[in-house]
Amino acid sequence: MTQLALIIKHKVLPGRRDEVRAVWERHMAPAVAGNPGHAAYFYCFDNADPDSISAFQVYRNAEASQQFLATDSYAAYVKDVEPLLVGPPQVTALTPVWTKMA
Repeated sequence: MTQLALIIKHKVLPGRRDEVRAVWERHMAPAVAGNPGHAAYFYCFDNADPDSISAFQVYRNAEASQQFLATDSYAAYVKDVEPLLVGPPQVTALTPVWTKMA
């Protein structure tokens, strides 16, 4: 099966980026670390925008992505993080054709 990569950009309410990170660390860090469907995951602060967070994820396949979105951990994260966001994230789906992992 083909891997699926996602770039997810969150715009957070002004000055709330650290709160969003704390919610992510509480719910998503352990869920992602224990998820065999994630081949890679990068949670990043935007250097040019203090109210922006991006995540770059690589799933083993599209099915693994859908399975992760159905987890209790993801639902709890969404519930806690939505009040801290300006709106829904911008999601870009990609098909990796070449990768290098250190």
